Amino acid sequence: QVQLVESGGGLVQAGGSLRLSCAASGSTFSINAIGWYRQAPGKQRELVAAISSGGSTNYADSVKGRFTISRDNAKNTVYLQMNSLKPEDTAVYYCNAYIATMQYDYWGQGTQVTVSS
Repeated sequence: QVQLVESGGGLVQAGGSLRLSCAASGSTFSINAIGWYRQAPGKQRELVAAISSGGSTNYADSVKGRFTISRDNAKNTVYLQMNSLKPEDTAVYYCNAYIATMQYDYWGQGTQVTVSS
């Protein structure tokens, strides 16, 4: 079992920054990758950024150069630094942990990010 708790969402003006945190607990040793996804009203959930247990990262084209995913292994926490935010970044952001041996995903409860123009 893995538990994920997101924090750091909020309201920010366009051009501003936010940092999201995803704290993992439980069987964190089994996690192969942690990703941040987002879902805007009326749209499908999409991958924003992910980081593997080996440290490799990948980003959606829409956030490359603006968002940075990182992790603190000592705190079992993954961060998403979001800079130069745009109104189209407005969404609920979810943390996801993928367990390859189980082919299973764990999800956090989500945190709202709202970017005003």
